[in-house]
Amino acid sequence: MQLRNIRMPLFMIATVLFGIKTYIVYRFMFDLSIENPLQELILLFNPIASAYLIFAISVWMKPKNQRKYLRWTVLLGSFILFVNLIFYRNFTDFITIPVLFQGNNAADLTGSFLTLLHIEDVFIFADAAVVWYLSRQKFDLTVKLPKRGKIAATAVTFLLLAGNVVLAEIERPMLFVRAFDREYLVKNIGIFNYHVYDATMQTKTRAQRVFADGSEISEIETYLQEKSPDEADKGSELYGIAEDKNVIFVSVESFQHFLYDSEINGVETTPFLNDLKDSSDTITFENFYHQTAQGKTSDSEFIVENSLYPLGRGAVYFTHAGNEYHALPEILNNEGYETSVFHANNGSFWNRDVMYDNIGYDEFHDEQSFEVTPENSFGWGLEDKAFFEQSIDYLKEQEQPFYSKFITLTHHFPFELPEEKAHIDKYDSNSNTLNAYFQTARYTDEALEQFFQQLKDADLYKDSIIVMMGDHYGISDFHNKAMSQFLGEEVDPFVQTQLQRVPFMVHIPGYENGGIEDKVVGQIDVKPTLLHLLGIDSGGDMTFGDNMFSDKEKDFIALRDGSFVTEDYVYTSDTCYDRASGEPLEEEQSEACEPVKQEVDQELNYSDNIIYGDLFRFYDFK
Repeated sequence: MQLRNIRMPLFMIATVLFGIKTYIVYRFMFDLSIENPLQELILLFNPIASAYLIFAISVWMKPKNQRKYLRWTVLLGSFILFVNLIFYRNFTDFITIPVLFQGNNAADLTGSFLTLLHIEDVFIFADAAVVWYLSRQKFDLTVKLPKRGKIAATAVTFLLLAGNVVLAEIERPMLFVRAFDREYLVKNIGIFNYHVYDATMQTKTRAQRVFADGSEISEIETYLQEKSPDEADKGSELYGIAEDKNVIFVSVESFQHFLYDSEINGVETTPFLNDLKDSSDTITFENFYHQTAQGKTSDSEFIVENSLYPLGRGAVYFTHAGNEYHALPEILNNEGYETSVFHANNGSFWNRDVMYDNIGYDEFHDEQSFEVTPENSFGWGLEDKAFFEQSIDYLKEQEQPFYSKFITLTHHFPFELPEEKAHIDKYDSNSNTLNAYFQTARYTDEALEQFFQQLKDADLYKDSIIVMMGDHYGISDFHNKAMSQFLGEEVDPFVQTQLQRVPFMVHIPGYENGGIEDKVVGQIDVKPTLLHLLGIDSGGDMTFGDNMFSDKEKDFIALRDGSFVTEDYVYTSDTCYDRASGEPLEEEQSEACEPVKQEVDQELNYSDNIIYGDLFRFYDFK
């Protein structure tokens, strides 16, 4: 058939091509999980409904403007889809409006971005090329409808959207209330409607601070007081064990728990950390979970410093850096500690230069404080060995006691390492990311061992405690096939949740009763734990975490997506698992998770309310 005989209007051609293209991208490039035929139907239906909504607007335009409108909207829609795909490959998440305001991070992501591009990505723009071609031909595919016809064409939009919402509510009741899981939203309403929903939520949360009056804080205070450990907890063996000692806190980039005791071709990945966790002067928490969201490293910092949860959308370091907080650095300043951060990156990355000043850090040693050369930098910047070596002189100049946080760089996606610096083989799988992950982990392990020796040589070791924590995952579930190969088991939702464990070690020189602790804890617990070790009364504080060395009143660790872990259960993806066996519970047994789920949702909402409403401005911590 010759093109001149085509009678389908251009806006309908654009709708069909864009809808089918988007379904294919959802299904095979995002690789969204499909659990039943209804989800499959919705995944096909919602991109067609969304495309029709946008392209049907053209029927109200003059023919020339119709062609122009369709050309540019197809191209823009394709670009939005492409950007979300790149973001998803790195974070297994979808972009939110707060993330877009973090644009000054983009300059530091260039190297990572190139590794996320795939040749098949050109397919995303194929329909745009077809629409552009057809819109420039002599035969006319525009429509000239009477007003009644235009109204009828527009009415179809509302029928399609209503159908989408009805199907989504059948498949996932209370979908819009359960906004913690963005993947569910995208699967059920599509990525473009999701962005409209996200914009609505952004407007709502902006208004929350304006209308906050402080009345909400008393309810949250009552809840936290009920969940706080008993004051008798101060009498524990470790209370005040580090009083007047320096605290050296190392945030180890992208380190996950599964690296412990792992081997590649018979060579240990982390020999130093393996020995350290088994030593008598180190307390290692075997079931310590990161609780970060879109803010990644900055989220881990925020949780540790404040014992508040991160936001589900964006990074608090960007969106609410001007809030009132009662952060760990501020508390330690009041106790006579000098506080500092060492991170050989751009000082404005994650808005750190603003946030650090607000929460009480005295000094921030960013990349300007270090000598960075082509010989000592690769990947994201200054290599960890040179980073620690150059930091020692700054440490020696600080007044003691001090609290100093170090954030490493080398073990950062995309895990680049010069061949001559690699002392372990790459792993062999279909994931270049996982293959390289072990080499940079081994390098950082060597840097940490070197750092311990440098502290001893500088006569800082014996008067300090050294805390090491993995900040967040390094291998996202985008690499589950390769991870299944490495682990020797399928990475189902239960295993994926267990992969959110990261190292947490407290090394106390001279201590002899260390060992492995198996209680369920997380980043939310770090602040009260450090204050406990330092012998600082935290009774007037407001935190969602507990001292890890106490008998915790709260028996769960909440993840930002609403999943949680208790001593007995793991709840994730709407399924309650037996934590010991990893098996999903029968429906009657799974009701044991329901009360905890309600409390987790409440706690996350309370934390969100504090941040969105800037509620600490109404609270007197004294």
